[in-house]
Amino acid sequence: MDSDIRIKWIICILIILGNFLGMLDSSTVQLALYPIAKGLNITLNQVQWVIIAYMLVLTVFLPFFGKLGDIFPKNKIYSLGFLIFGIGAFLNYLSPNFKLLIVSRCIEALGASIMLANGPGAIATMFKGENRGRALGLNASLVAVGGLLGPAVGGACIHFFGWRTIFLPSVPFAIVGAILSYKLIPSYSPHKNFKFDYKGFIYFSIALFALLLAISEGHHWGWKSLQIIILGVITLIFGGLFYFRDKKINYPMINFKMFKIKAFTFGNIAVMTSYMTMFTNAILLPLFLQGVLQLNAFITGLLVLPYSVASSIVAPFAGGYAGKHGSRVLTQIGPGIYIFALIIFTTFNTKTPLWEVVLASIIMGIGNGFFQSPSNNAIITSVKKEELGIASGILSLSRNLGNILGVAITITLFESFKNILSHKGEVLSFLSAYHYTMFVGIIFGIICLTCSHIAYKDE
Repeated sequence: MDSDIRIKWIICILIILGNFLGMLDSSTVQLALYPIAKGLNITLNQVQWVIIAYMLVLTVFLPFFGKLGDIFPKNKIYSLGFLIFGIGAFLNYLSPNFKLLIVSRCIEALGASIMLANGPGAIATMFKGENRGRALGLNASLVAVGGLLGPAVGGACIHFFGWRTIFLPSVPFAIVGAILSYKLIPSYSPHKNFKFDYKGFIYFSIALFALLLAISEGHHWGWKSLQIIILGVITLIFGGLFYFRDKKINYPMINFKMFKIKAFTFGNIAVMTSYMTMFTNAILLPLFLQGVLQLNAFITGLLVLPYSVASSIVAPFAGGYAGKHGSRVLTQIGPGIYIFALIIFTTFNTKTPLWEVVLASIIMGIGNGFFQSPSNNAIITSVKKEELGIASGILSLSRNLGNILGVAITITLFESFKNILSHKGEVLSFLSAYHYTMFVGIIFGIICLTCSHIAYKDE
């Protein structure tokens, strides 16, 4: 390997570290909600905003920071992302009360949004062909792994050191990442005569914030409640204003012509539904392990690891294959494996052995590794070089929407099924609701498979 390629891979790993930290942190706090509520003397309804605030800010700003990534030097904007993220993480650790914790989480989310929005675009600029596919595959896989590894890391930190320490591991990595990003990532010349649609950005942010808030809180407030109806109206009004404005001006925040590219549009839908498929099980499996098999939080967290290990091993090879031979085959094999894994999960009961849990998780991880790498490669390479940043931001937006939708739909359906079947008793109603929700996950997998076929059938 020559020195130029070696430097590029070092930079690639650095970029992936930022993306990994962003998703790891967003999921690490899942197991910490109860101890945070107890430690800060707040209710469980209040403490969920530790996750919601982070995810809302992270997701809303993804297209914005993706657009800035097409304009400003990559090294400066990525270094800034690391720095803001590290400051937010440290402030989380120091926060003496709930309000300051939420503010700190929002600061941290801004840094994560910068890194997640610009990671794939920066990688795609450095590599071509097989190496681009392998690098994007590794990035996509570790972003997903970060989201699912979080409960294992969080469980260990909480069990041994207390809930505040879940934020500390990110701080030294963020400091090192900020310094190395500034020094190593190529600066790339920014565009001259920069114009940005600030009014469109405000419309977009309000619409997306309202939509995500409705999705996140619908199962708590009720999908027919006045709050959800108002948020729906706000989403439609400001979404419409944004769409019609961006279609008219000659410097749009999002170039809607990109959505005429079949691989880009259906590829993003496939990515979104793949995350909905994964998170159907990712949300309920810990509940099954703790509620039915009576395992503690630490052991439950460790049982997430087989998924992560399998996915991270498979992804670079799948990305390399896609870079050489195209994405069509693997983007259909991946969802097929998702579906097979979820069928296994539908058989779980009170006597399910742990080896079967591990096996099903490994199969799901292999499916993720096969799918994410080729799909990310195909989506990013389907647009013009000058649109890599915004395409990268939209891709990250699709992932996060899939995450949020997966969580909201899964919790809503699971609780509904459980209430309907409550006459069976606590354990049996839980298992039946778990199985029925897994079948919905299978439907998401079928949609993912269908969209992948449409997106890449002409390759």
